[in-house]
Amino acid sequence: MYHRLNEMDNEDGADPGKIDVAKNRFPFCIVWTPIPVLTWLFPFIGHMGIATSKGVIRDFAGPYYVSEDNMAFGNPTRYMQLDAKKAAQGSSGWDTAIADASKIYDGRIHNLCCDNCHSHVATALNLMTYDGRSSWNMIKLCFQMLVFGRYVSKAAMFKSWLPFLIILTIIITAAILL
Repeated sequence: MYHRLNEMDNEDGADPGKIDVAKNRFPFCIVWTPIPVLTWLFPFIGHMGIATSKGVIRDFAGPYYVSEDNMAFGNPTRYMQLDAKKAAQGSSGWDTAIADASKIYDGRIHNLCCDNCHSHVATALNLMTYDGRSSWNMIKLCFQMLVFGRYVSKAAMFKSWLPFLIILTIIITAAILL
């Protein structure tokens, strides 16, 4: 379902670009980064954004605010590159859907449990009817990122998992000693 794009994959002739971690460019990607404390306790929960065809990241960062190229909790540690051909109208449909979803979320209050960064990404995917579906939601995206997301580096993987593993070790050690 998810794969790296190359020039032959792109039906509408737009340069799909390549992922460039150093420049923070993730074309056609859903990106994820840990949220301090919350991710330390629940490592599958984090902050999510979606990147345009040029790799510019948009994320619902707080009430009435969708940021551009400045993720609320730092640069992505994971990404999932999608296929632009699966978006209605290809690359232009991809970018239009992200812009429309961002407009919608610029007018919404942020709710950690119900209407959040994952919902913003799901709305973009639903607007572009990605993969012929309009049933994307935050639970599906959380699961997809957990299973199919790739780490940008080994350091990013440690940033995501090390705090959880330290807390888990402390809990297990305390349980054994008590």
